[in-house]
Amino acid sequence: MIRLIVRTAVVLAGNAVGLIVAALVLDKMDIDVTGFVVAVVVFTVTVALLTPFLASQFRRNDSAALGGVSLIATLVSLIITDLISDGFTISGVVTWVLAAVIVWAVSLIAVFVLPYLGLKKYLQERQV
Repeated sequence: MIRLIVRTAVVLAGNAVGLIVAALVLDKMDIDVTGFVVAVVVFTVTVALLTPFLASQFRRNDSAALGGVSLIATLVSLIITDLISDGFTISGVVTWVLAAVIVWAVSLIAVFVLPYLGLKKYLQERQV
């Protein structure tokens, strides 16, 4: 149970970092402070639900797109988050595509890096 909570927290943090970086880099992507938490939760839940669904659909059709499931799920989740969240907006086709790539890449990196940062702190505390 604790592992699930930790993994969920890491994924939420990774997605939050991804959304922040994309909003900072892209002029036509905005996240309001008030809508940020809602946007992160909606985005994370949507990605979590869409990824296995899309993977099963692409696997069933022997599609070459199976490798891009996470990227596709990220783009679709951004669209859904934009529709649901009041404090989250993206405009322009190029911005949509760049936002999906940035959020996907930064979230992926953050999900791998964040546990090591916590583990390093834990190991340092154990040595003292």
